[in-house]
Amino acid sequence: MEKKPWHNHYPKQIPTSINYSEKPLHYFLAETAEKNGELKALHFMGKELTYKELFTQARKMASYLQSLGLQKGDKVAIMLPNCPQSVISYYGALMAGGIVVQTNPLYTERELEFQLLDSEAKFIVCLDILLPRVSKVRDRTDVKHTIVTGIKDYLPFPKNLIYPFIQKRQYNMVVKVEQTENQHVWTRIMEQAGTDYVEHDIDPVEDLALLQYTGGTTGNPKGVMLTHYNLVSNVEMCDAWLYKTKAKPQSVLAVLPFFHVYGMTAVMNLSVMNGSKMILMPKFDAQDVLKTIEKERPTLFPGAPTIYIGLLKHPDIKKYDLSSIEACISGSAPLPVEVQEQFEKVTGGRLVEGYGLTESSPVTHANFVWDKRVNGSIGVPWPDTDAKIFKMDGDMEEAAAGEIGELAVKGPQVMKGYWKNPEETDRVLKDGWLFTGDLGYMDEDGYFYVVDRRKDMIIAGGYNIYPREVEEVLYEHEAIQEVVVAGVPDPYRGETVKAYVVLKEGANVTEEELNTFARKHLAAYKVPRIYEFRDELPKTAVGKILRRKLVEEEKEITSV
Repeated sequence: MEKKPWHNHYPKQIPTSINYSEKPLHYFLAETAEKNGELKALHFMGKELTYKELFTQARKMASYLQSLGLQKGDKVAIMLPNCPQSVISYYGALMAGGIVVQTNPLYTERELEFQLLDSEAKFIVCLDILLPRVSKVRDRTDVKHTIVTGIKDYLPFPKNLIYPFIQKRQYNMVVKVEQTENQHVWTRIMEQAGTDYVEHDIDPVEDLALLQYTGGTTGNPKGVMLTHYNLVSNVEMCDAWLYKTKAKPQSVLAVLPFFHVYGMTAVMNLSVMNGSKMILMPKFDAQDVLKTIEKERPTLFPGAPTIYIGLLKHPDIKKYDLSSIEACISGSAPLPVEVQEQFEKVTGGRLVEGYGLTESSPVTHANFVWDKRVNGSIGVPWPDTDAKIFKMDGDMEEAAAGEIGELAVKGPQVMKGYWKNPEETDRVLKDGWLFTGDLGYMDEDGYFYVVDRRKDMIIAGGYNIYPREVEEVLYEHEAIQEVVVAGVPDPYRGETVKAYVVLKEGANVTEEELNTFARKHLAAYKVPRIYEFRDELPKTAVGKILRRKLVEEEKEITSV
């Protein structure tokens, strides 16, 4: 790769180009189990598995799936939170020659049915409490076999005995799972299955490892086809970026869900490659996370802005020792500078913003963790990753430094295309470039900035307004916990700027006060004309605020 302006900032420890391993992704688990089998792989509510145990159980899953008839290329849906079974299923499916379809446990029946039908999944692994939902849609899909597990299956004594009572109180259900021809009990598989399975020939560059569905904030989600090589290359880039962590074994706080591509790459796959211990948390609860950090002492904490915000707003955060945290890369949404600075002060570690998308496995850019970083920037492209800003006229003309256009990326982590959707594939992949749909610019030093989604840009009275710029200003107000800005219909300006605000606990501020504050930092046409105070904002499972949902709510109101 030719030298790029951002390469001037690379520290000597990070190569600009890497000789990537052309091997199936699941080989990492086999290699780590062979070299460091006694290292702890998973910690789950007091229960721990070594890499040797993890590998053995993944082999059992591979063997069992093949005994049910899994052929190379068959899809295996995994509908689990972060728990040992999610890691075992993932690697077991890959070992058997399958393609993983990560499925959000929060999906409604309609969403689940769409994904199972679209992916042509033949197998699904799910929690017992999700079985009623799966059973209702299964006969309308290609799914032939359901493997059912429960949280209690990997809890230590006596938690495993107590959990069914907690489950009944929390979910008002206790699901009894019976072994049938098409329904299979996880514990029985682990007790009875062998470890022998047929290793299929995998072409890492061409063969898919994963169908990862995009968020689907507008329209139906699209299945992103990611090959073994896409995923392996992004994990090895991530490893190179975190060069200081190689000196000693790491423990990684696994709060980001593995069914989200960022958690899958930056937590699960990176940990398996390096022999790090994953501290699994099936859901985000600020109190539980703070207790876990103090007790288990994780060193790496990949996350999303809402996770860090949630911890910072906890009234007792100063009572906990968070000093084990060395490095955090924030993804999935823009990281407010104020949040970055506060979190670093509390932990003593480094928190930097990164950037990526499902279609790129997912990471393409990040700030340097221990070297030059620029607040407000998404950083620079990762090794072997090229990036350009193209003018918005659609003629593939590169924009000048500082000029806003659409960000496009190119590299070994970029997807093969969208599953059964050649039209959308052709729309976003052009001459090897993945057009992200994000608007941004590159400065003269090669640092990149994202100002907003192309479809989220507000045009008010002929002016282009970027919501992120307005949000960054409002985040500086001491009373604001979370904020999202969107364009709403306006009969005079076409659109006008509206801010949806969540205040910090105990804080009070009026619309007039926020308006005065915003006018000190923004041009008049960018200042929100409407403020709406809310207790919470709609979010995805990984904590990304759903701006489009708020916009759709506004349209429904105005159309009544």
